[in-house]
Amino acid sequence: MDNYTSDEDTDEDFDTQLIIQQSLQDIHQPRTTQQASADESFHSFLSADYKKILETIEAGKEDALSHLTKHHSAFDEADGIGWLPLHRAAVQLNKNILQITLKASKPSVWEQTTHNGETPLFLAVSTCLLENARFLLLNGCNPNAKNSEGNSPLLTGANALGQASDSSSILLEAASGGNPDSVTLLLEHGADANIPKNSGHLPIHVAADRGHLLALKILVPVTDLAAIKQSGISPVHCAAAGAHPECLQLLIQEGFDVNFMLDQRIRKHYDDHRKSALYFAVSNGDLSSVKLLLSAGALPNQDPVNCLQIALRMGNYELISLLLRHGANVNYFCRVNPLHFPSALQYTLKDEVMLRMLLNYGYNTERCFDCPHGDKVHPCYTFEGWTSTVIKDTMFCEVITLSWLQHLSGKVVRVMLDYVDQVRICSKLKAVLQKQGLWSEIHFILTNPRPLRHLCRLTIRHCMGRLRLRCPVFMSFLPLPNRLKAYVLYKEYDLYGQGIFTGTW
Repeated sequence: MDNYTSDEDTDEDFDTQLIIQQSLQDIHQPRTTQQASADESFHSFLSADYKKILETIEAGKEDALSHLTKHHSAFDEADGIGWLPLHRAAVQLNKNILQITLKASKPSVWEQTTHNGETPLFLAVSTCLLENARFLLLNGCNPNAKNSEGNSPLLTGANALGQASDSSSILLEAASGGNPDSVTLLLEHGADANIPKNSGHLPIHVAADRGHLLALKILVPVTDLAAIKQSGISPVHCAAAGAHPECLQLLIQEGFDVNFMLDQRIRKHYDDHRKSALYFAVSNGDLSSVKLLLSAGALPNQDPVNCLQIALRMGNYELISLLLRHGANVNYFCRVNPLHFPSALQYTLKDEVMLRMLLNYGYNTERCFDCPHGDKVHPCYTFEGWTSTVIKDTMFCEVITLSWLQHLSGKVVRVMLDYVDQVRICSKLKAVLQKQGLWSEIHFILTNPRPLRHLCRLTIRHCMGRLRLRCPVFMSFLPLPNRLKAYVLYKEYDLYGQGIFTGTW
């Protein structure tokens, strides 16, 4: 970085920082201040009594407000954004102001909403004013009223972190804020934890997504599994998506299904059409959540895009190892890049550690040498690249001989020969390998019988089948010496297990 900075750059940075700071102040500014300046033109049409009541409420002057209660009609007026004096009082710290205002207001307006659909109770919960919310509930305000986004106060209370939310019912609003006292209060006064917002999310979903453990503990026993099923998404998905392993652990302990799959109407909003909670955790690179899910029985091969593919693209050894040890399919085929050989290999060509991981867990190496052209001349392409023409049923020999990959061909093929019997290489691959430094060793292996011990290992692995190779726990039940088990599982080539954490050629 250059040490020199121009005056113009300094001024621009200062202006940018000032804008950011002002924006942050606006976000944390009390709602009353923001709302009061929202519609200056409409404010001029309000009665003088309304304006005086509003000023008194915001100033917290109890005696003055009591003297104004004789102007009953002014307490029923609303400003340009639908706020009554009762809405203003609901977000004041002084509960006595709210008591006076409620008494002066007609019962018919106690449930009246702002233009955003917020009742006074909703506003009290969203601003974490618990005493105000308790007072309104004791006076019969509806704990299940929703705002224009379909959110209830309970959902708001599960999310209230000192900022108001404009997207929930009152209980849902409480859940999104993570305030356990608000959630408990609403539930005690009849709030329904099974009322979804417009998106279908329940308070339990929002609490799990935001990582509000205390609120989640309260919501778990009062949420119906039928309502969760109807929503099409499990709170397990939400905890995994939000990377909150402590919430995930609670849900698992409470018996939530880690293999609950997203409903089709939810999946369609994701380009990869993901289904499982495990996919969310893997995509986040969240090892703690991945461990919890796999240990609880999450299946790693349920999504259209395999979880192992995501881990391979990240190059995360620990994540790859975890998935493989819990049965991830090394022979998956990618629907986007359909290759003749199993797709996982394309992410490991430059990394021996990852390549050995796949091969040790039963990767179908033979298919890589399955070229229909053999010794014949291969068709020539006038271009190289991943186009719809080249991708379709592309052979391994066509990929590894590309100009930007052929320098890796010798090392990759040499490793792969440790996992196959006698194989024949096609003319195209041979022509490239002959230019590599490892050609003499490769040629010797290809033209001489393989050792008997090597062939026995291949035979045993073939008899076990790839499903058992993908589930190493199976080996613990075999009545074989540990040394033989290690040999069958290629432990001598388990570079990651040996503490090798970089496999770049």
